Amino acid sequence: MKEKKFEEALERLEEIVKKIEAGDMTLEESLEAFEEGIKLSRLCSKKLDEAERKVEILLKDNEGVDIKPFTGED
Repeated sequence: MKEKKFEEALERLEEIVKKIEAGDMTLEESLEAFEEGIKLSRLCSKKLDEAERKVEILLKDNEGVDIKPFTGED
């Protein structure tokens, strides 16, 4: 099976959360959905970590890494 793209995984994760929150599923269905949600959450986290590493590589200069943490105040 091909690995999902970040956007696809996030969209599916949002669907699962809505279904679980609605409370219309059996316990078994809820557990299956929760398990899928955990897998998707880990996939999304992995994709974000990979993207962060790529950004850090792109920001490197000749003398090392010139990265400033994002504070949201700039």
